[in-house]
Amino acid sequence: MHEPLNPLKRQLADTSRLLTGTWLMSGAPSTAEAMGHCGFDFLVVDMEHVPIEMPDLANLLRAIECTPAQAIVRLAWNDQVLVKRVMDAGARTVMLPFVETVEEARTAVSYTRYPPDGVRGVAAVHRGSRYGRVPDYLKRANDEVAVIVQLETPGAVSRVSEIAAVPGVDALFLGPGDLSASMGMIGQVGHEAVQAKIAEAAALAKQAGKPIGIVGPNPEMVGRFVGYGYSFVAVASDIAMMTGRAVEWQATLRGQAPAVPVITGPY
Repeated sequence: MHEPLNPLKRQLADTSRLLTGTWLMSGAPSTAEAMGHCGFDFLVVDMEHVPIEMPDLANLLRAIECTPAQAIVRLAWNDQVLVKRVMDAGARTVMLPFVETVEEARTAVSYTRYPPDGVRGVAAVHRGSRYGRVPDYLKRANDEVAVIVQLETPGAVSRVSEIAAVPGVDALFLGPGDLSASMGMIGQVGHEAVQAKIAEAAALAKQAGKPIGIVGPNPEMVGRFVGYGYSFVAVASDIAMMTGRAVEWQATLRGQAPAVPVITGPY
């Protein structure tokens, strides 16, 4: 029997187990490797808001693969060429931002699949197939990729049930920062109306039988999200944890109260 190419795909499907992770905003392989040894189930490599190019991505994935954590690669956009390149570079779980409709979700899935199920371009040797050494990679790859579509507006939340039903969508992910911005409350993730919409998305995903994830700035906020029904959650980021502790310790040494961080996301 072949070893699973993507354990995270199976872990996401088991919503009885809470998966925890964090965002990688530094773009540094050493930091990614260090965070991978901190007990997180997944680490999000953010190619949307971090200046990460393909050679950088390959090195980040190599670093994470040395640890127990699994990588989720968030692309800059729902783009066929970008999806092809990150998967050839070794990404097995991809997150596509700003998916608003069923058609966009179907398109995202098609980019990750070889024909006849999709439109992914075929190469014989690349890092994703371990340079051609994975047995039957071309036959197995479609079943092993995990697709997470990101919902970032009230309109997308209203279509959770339909988007969740798209074949090949493994999980949903709510972007609270962009959701608050699209609701006219930028930077106010804790606002009552934003929280209500976040809770609504979790309830709709549960009804649809689809795992849904989210990111929050601190354990307290993320704990609230878990209470709403989110089954995989990211807390803050490598940079936020580093700078937050630096500010805290510096204030302690000077006998001052730590400054309140100004964070609007990603965290």
